[in-house]
Amino acid sequence: MNTKKSPTVSAEAWNYTSEGSLRGPKQMISSGSGAEDKPFNFLRTLFEGSVAGGAAGVAARSGGEIILKGLYSGLAGNLVGVLPASAIFVGVYEPTKQKLLKTFPENYSALAHLTAGAIGGAASSLIRVPTEVVKQRMQTGQFTAASEAFRVIVAKEGVRGLFAVSDGYGSFLLRDLPFDAIQFCIYEQLRMGYKLAARRDLKDAENAIIGAFAGAITGAVTTPLDVIKTRLMVQGTSNQYKGVIDCVRTIVRDEGTSSLFKGLGPRVMWIGIGGSIFFGVLERTKHLLAQKRPEVSKSNSVKQD
Repeated sequence: MNTKKSPTVSAEAWNYTSEGSLRGPKQMISSGSGAEDKPFNFLRTLFEGSVAGGAAGVAARSGGEIILKGLYSGLAGNLVGVLPASAIFVGVYEPTKQKLLKTFPENYSALAHLTAGAIGGAASSLIRVPTEVVKQRMQTGQFTAASEAFRVIVAKEGVRGLFAVSDGYGSFLLRDLPFDAIQFCIYEQLRMGYKLAARRDLKDAENAIIGAFAGAITGAVTTPLDVIKTRLMVQGTSNQYKGVIDCVRTIVRDEGTSSLFKGLGPRVMWIGIGGSIFFGVLERTKHLLAQKRPEVSKSNSVKQD
């Protein structure tokens, strides 16, 4: 679309649809296929979100493995849970987001994104928490293989051990729910603002850059929560810490407040890179899936005729 041909159209004349599409006075630029708005289809959105989320999650984790090869122990165990966890997260996030955007007033879009991110994170925690427990135990050298870690943890601590119930699960949610909510909210809001200014769909590189910013900012903000979560999950049955509050007090008392920000630099870099790959692949996959929708294929066929 050539916006120079209609200079009288102000930015205020453009608005977003509930699915994040950009609409003008006479035309609409869809964030996915470019087709006209259709009634909300929960199952289709759930399916497409699951596929896109799984692809993005594996791409982000695999990309990081190549970039930081040899520096990230326990990656094999983590990769096992990435596909289903990412699929569940985005599969739940997308329809929840769209439903909330249709329900909330337009100026509450950030709240919709925050809420949808938290709900998606809670759903995916059923896979992510056991995966995280296995990965953390492997990183500390307790186990050399994911299968061995899984078997021994269940044998000694029961199924509950996979969820690090002794405050580990709570600490995981303490970090990951805010992380998911903040990261997706920042990404969605930055993308909406950029798209509104550009008055066009964003390119893959632009989505990736916005994803990198969202990931890096969120990674920095949640570093203390990550430190607490890691300490609680790694302790196993030793019960060195009695809970989140006790963990914070012990770290500050014995190591100083700065210890809560250990690994800040590498974490920001790692999550920034991961966010770039994740959101870049996510948007591209969503676009490809949207193009395969029956109504879009039919529309393209009519245009060719």
